[in-house]
This record gives sequence, C-alpha cells and structure tokens, in this order.
Amino acid sequence: VPKPTEEITFESFTSLTALAMATDRVRLGHVVVCTAFRNPALLAKMMSTMDVISGGRMELGIGAGWKRDEWLAYGYGFPETKQRLDTLADHLEIIKRSLGPGRATYAGEHASVEGAINVPKPIQEGLPIMVGGNGPNVTWRLAARHADELNVDGMKPDALREALPVIRSRCEEIDRDPASLAVSAHVWWEDWAMSSQERVDRLAAYRELGVSRVITMIRETNESDEALATFAEECRTAGATLEASTALGA
Repeated sequence: VPKPTEEITFESFTSLTALAMATDRVRLGHVVVCTAFRNPALLAKMMSTMDVISGGRMELGIGAGWKRDEWLAYGYGFPETKQRLDTLADHLEIIKRSLGPGRATYAGEHASVEGAINVPKPIQEGLPIMVGGNGPNVTWRLAARHADELNVDGMKPDALREALPVIRSRCEEIDRDPASLAVSAHVWWEDWAMSSQERVDRLAAYRELGVSRVITMIRETNESDEALATFAEECRTAGATLEASTALGA
C-alpha cells in the first residue's frame, strides 16, 4: 500500500486540462478517481467540459476509494466498505444520466439529483467509463452494469486468468455480452522490477489473456527517455503496442 509522501502530486483534473491544451492525440483519464471526493453531478460536468476542451479525448476512470490515510487526512472520514461501494453505485447512476441526453434525475441513498442540467454534453457519445477494483461481488457487478472497461489493480496474469470467468459471469447475470466489457490491468511501477525477459513474458501473458491494455508508469522515465524506449521495445517483443495516453490519480 503506498504510504503518504511529500512527493509532488498535482490535482488531476486541472493537470489533465493543461495536458489537453498541450496535446492533440493523447487520450486523457484517471486510474482512478475516488468518487466520494467529488459531487457526482459536478464530476460529470467536469468530464463533459474537459471532453469538449480536448476534442473528445477524455475517459473517466472511477472507483470506490480505498486509501484510508488519504481519506482521513483531507477530512472525508473513512466509511465502511459497503457504504463506499453503495456510494459508487449511486454516483455511477448520476454520472451516466448527466453525461447522457436531457436532464438528470436520480434518487439514491448517498446522492441524488433532480432535473440537473449538464450542457454542453461530451463530444464523445458515450464517454468511456472505466471502473477500477478487484471486488468480484460488488465492483465487478457495477462494472458490468455501468462501464465500458473494468480495470483490475495489481493483478498478475495467473490471478487474472482465474478471475476472468467470474468477470464474464457478472456480465451474463444481466444478459450483457462479456466481450463488450474490456478488461485492463493496472500494474504498479514496482512490479516491473525484474529482468527485461521477465517483463516481456508478463506482457505477453496479459496479451494472451485478452487484456485490452496494461496501464502503468515507468518511474525512471522521469529522468530519461531511455527507460521508455527500452519498455517500448519490450512491448513490441511481447506483441503489444504503446498507446499515447495520460492517466492520473484522484
């Protein structure tokens, strides 16, 4: 579990807005927003605005939140897991209604809107939503119901191989085609501390499992492009490609 540090960390939405103005092709998003830190209708408005500013390049990565020290440090308390997941469910309902046509109305236990206006709408019809989390009982069901993509956190290929049938079953429970829910993996930078061949093998294993993308950061690229060039070559050797995207945290 990451510990609190004094490392420079910029607020994600303002940072992504700046990056949107400085780039033309890069996809922009989060891994992942802690939903309880922002009002869901406001979050939808922010995403719509940024999608317009970026010319249709935003993706919303969202989760229930788990980093207890962060919650407490900034005065959010730290509700029990069930409440955090119930809040995520309410927020997803409001966000999807707000991003869609017309006004948004929804009454939930933890969040409500009535006739909420969100104009302009995103440029992308169906702005991509990625739900992040490893919980098979609630989080994966929420992803099946609301998301375009499920992002599993720190799950190695062997564990993901066992998880995929469960993920597919969550879609089948609601008569959704499992193939319509992309599954991606978030790999922490520490997990690449291995030989080059081992990195190639791990990337190839994810690819063979049908993972839509691996979202990661190579810490050494802060100092030099050489590490990124090496990782790009490892991706190519594994049969994968690099995608131009920027994913920030909450």
